[in-house]
Amino acid sequence: MSESSVAAASWRDYLEMTKPRVVLLMLLCALVGMFVATPGTPPLDVVLLGLVGIALVAGSAAVVNHIADAEIDVRMARTRNRPVAVGRVRPLSGGVFAAVLGTAGMAVLLFGVNPLTAWLNLASWIGYGLIYTLYLKRATSQNIVIGGLFGAAPPLFGWTAVTNSLDLGGVVLVLIIFVWTPPHFWALALDRRRDYENVDVPMLPITHGDAYTRRQILYYTIALCVVSLLPYVIGMSGVVYLAGAAALGAVFLFYAIAVVRGQQHAPRATFRYSIVYLMALFVILLVDHGLVT
Repeated sequence: MSESSVAAASWRDYLEMTKPRVVLLMLLCALVGMFVATPGTPPLDVVLLGLVGIALVAGSAAVVNHIADAEIDVRMARTRNRPVAVGRVRPLSGGVFAAVLGTAGMAVLLFGVNPLTAWLNLASWIGYGLIYTLYLKRATSQNIVIGGLFGAAPPLFGWTAVTNSLDLGGVVLVLIIFVWTPPHFWALALDRRRDYENVDVPMLPITHGDAYTRRQILYYTIALCVVSLLPYVIGMSGVVYLAGAAALGAVFLFYAIAVVRGQQHAPRATFRYSIVYLMALFVILLVDHGLVT
């Protein structure tokens, strides 16, 4: 790693290390959790401080992921130009950056929101930044399933930020993202199978084969279609959400069937749609909440 490569680091490199697009999706889910947790409008200060704290802690965990995966990233086409992988950012500099972000985020949540939300964020940081990144990712083909629990928590963070309590509604929102995660990432793994083979990461297509993975994508998508209806079942949403969730799920199921049938570009299309699906599902839940309150 040369001095010139380190000198080339810019604020954009540090921003990239926080995975801003992923964090923005997390913040959307957290924001919806805040609004549906209360029949009225949540306090503006709680919303703003909650989103800032959640973003900082999530960004910190993403930076840790960049540092820990640098040797893998440089050997994968999708990630080979990441700042730590190419040497624009030193691991020590990245570590300091992660520590600053994480500490600031915890402080905001602990003193500006409530301790429950702060400790839940810390648990998620440990789960994703350490347990998943350093162990699960390389240890088991179920890495995404187990590790998905840590990434599914943002709506619960939003919920607890407003209520300061763990309730069924918040858990249901976590369950939706938890079930969504496997078909989302396994579709990507099918599309990028060669990359994962090159770095010996035991993703499901490598350990169990493409056909098995395709079936698992379908099974989890069916489960997602059912789980996504739970907000209506428990009375947390109305018919607008029910109709939207059913329609979005039907399209997801269409893509999953295309994956099972082995259509060439189906995994990539499924991966892309899965992101649209999650964003749209939570936006519809927010709209529905605004209509019924």
